[in-house]
Amino acid sequence: MKCVQVTAPGQLTHTDAADPTAPDPTHAIVKIDTVGICGTDVKILGGAIGVSYPRIMGHEMVGVVEVAADTGPPSGRRVLIDPAIVCGTCAMCRKGRGNICLEGGLLGRDADGVFAEYAAAPSHRLLEVPDSISGAAAGLLQVLGTCVHAQRGAPVLVGDVAVVLGLGVSGLLFTQLLSAAGATVVGVTRSEWKRDLARRLGASAVAAPGDADSLVRGMTGGRGADLVVEAVGTETTLAQAIELAGTGGEVIVFGTLTGGGRGLPYYQLYFKELTLRNPRAATIDDYARGIELAASGALDLESIVTDHLGLSEAPAAFERVRSADSLKVLMSVA
Repeated sequence: MKCVQVTAPGQLTHTDAADPTAPDPTHAIVKIDTVGICGTDVKILGGAIGVSYPRIMGHEMVGVVEVAADTGPPSGRRVLIDPAIVCGTCAMCRKGRGNICLEGGLLGRDADGVFAEYAAAPSHRLLEVPDSISGAAAGLLQVLGTCVHAQRGAPVLVGDVAVVLGLGVSGLLFTQLLSAAGATVVGVTRSEWKRDLARRLGASAVAAPGDADSLVRGMTGGRGADLVVEAVGTETTLAQAIELAGTGGEVIVFGTLTGGGRGLPYYQLYFKELTLRNPRAATIDDYARGIELAASGALDLESIVTDHLGLSEAPAAFERVRSADSLKVLMSVA
């Protein structure tokens, strides 16, 4: 089968590999249709996240069951593979928190992934995807599941003011999820075209980072936001999220921060009695809820897709991910 492997930091190749086989009757073989490139994939390619080489990359996909397992979706059924590798027996798995399995991993990082024509997966990690969800929209279902997981931990009330810092793919998904939940959403980014898109996708107001504080204070009578989603992944934006949050508010640290710097406004954390949430990945129930929302028509996923290339064009697709004028970059496998 054709696949995309990382063979060393910065080295990407479109090559041939052996077709996967089902290790036992509980596994299915899925023919991959569409895959998405994630920030984790970019870090793996750049060497910031180490893997065993060569590694077939990718964990975001939609495809069709070609060889069914003894249980689960039958052949011909369109599915999403939950990309988590879970042990099923550790303390976290027993609590239903397989997303933070103590022995867990991720397809495309800790085992060969889905940037390939076929993949084998346990049948209990497959979720059916209705045909009513377009191919482009289906390419966002995995990242949507992670956003659903993050928001589950910090439910909003109708009328709450929620700020989304960073209007990339996840930020625009949060904008829609929070708006659908009844929040008044403020989208914040330097990019004018992303602010315009956020308005079309449900944001009540938008602002550049330097104007966000005065806007939010004005909308809340000086109190600050009920919820702030940090969807950039820098210490600067996390500090701003803390400043924008009102007393008793919550901050979802969705962007992945990997290093320190000047420090955070720690006194504000104490004075406002803020709750910081650090969601990671998603559970299978989160993916199921994301699929349900996408199928209902409550979300516009296609507007977030800016590029759709072929698997053989993987180097160009990764270049597009790094471009300021791109959002979600998908690749067709067929």
